[in-house]
Amino acid sequence: MKIHQFGMDTITLAGPLEAKLQAMRDAGFSQVMLMARDLVGHPQGLEAAVKAVRNSGLRGTGFQVLRDFEGLSGRLHDYKVDIAKSMIEMCAALGCKVLLACSSTSPHAATDTATLARDLRKLATLALPHGIKVAYEALSWGRSVNRFMQAWQIVQEADCPNLGMGLDSFHLFAAKDNLDDLEKLDPKRIYLVQLSDFMWQETPTFEERMNTARTFRVFPGEGVHSEELVRLVVALDRLGYRGDYSFEVFNDDYQQLPLPVVAERARRAAVWLAEDVLRGSVPLATAVPHLRGPGVLS
Repeated sequence: MKIHQFGMDTITLAGPLEAKLQAMRDAGFSQVMLMARDLVGHPQGLEAAVKAVRNSGLRGTGFQVLRDFEGLSGRLHDYKVDIAKSMIEMCAALGCKVLLACSSTSPHAATDTATLARDLRKLATLALPHGIKVAYEALSWGRSVNRFMQAWQIVQEADCPNLGMGLDSFHLFAAKDNLDDLEKLDPKRIYLVQLSDFMWQETPTFEERMNTARTFRVFPGEGVHSEELVRLVVALDRLGYRGDYSFEVFNDDYQQLPLPVVAERARRAAVWLAEDVLRGSVPLATAVPHLRGPGVLS
């Protein structure tokens, strides 16, 4: 099956890093989205974690996540610059080419576009010597940037060659973004697309969005936004996006299941998207139900 464009996020699986990587490989994936905690939380230390990733044969989709970077001043800004430098170094050590940065939620951050663009330009400049791209993602509960077109405006204003977009389907659907606006993006400036679904149509408050995002996302095809996911993936494909998709699935229930069981669910989602949706060979009505079965949340 042609699922080379799709990968998993380590946050979805329980257990040690090596076991997570093996489960992904066994399920047929060739790439993995990594988090800082994978490295700093490894019992043998950072170097052992980097070695485990490199020995796994999995390519790093990207490295996450730098939060609340832009819009700060004084010592807060200096502090975040130091954090960013450390994350860039870890990203480079893993051989990852993309660092994900989320829009700020800090009440201490400025909200004007010029300041946000200036700070993201600085972040991208720090990453440039390492050959790393910065993917800026709009959190649906971000203080001033919570829609992807707002993020795109700032990326354009920053005008840095290695600064682009990160898109997360959860945030697009939670914020009810207009998917027709995707055609306004430059596909070459989309550095990462993260996919997941969830079980309810409405998340009207920031608190509800955060709770769902952090505890109860599901794989594409398992929730109630399958048609929107199809629209999203097809729109990006028609736009000319040929980059990676990663399953950004935070789910407390999955953390209690054996790794192979969860990885197999991810594989089924990847096969559906790669073979049925992107190839356009199977209508949605018949493509989605094959993901449902014993143990699938409903």
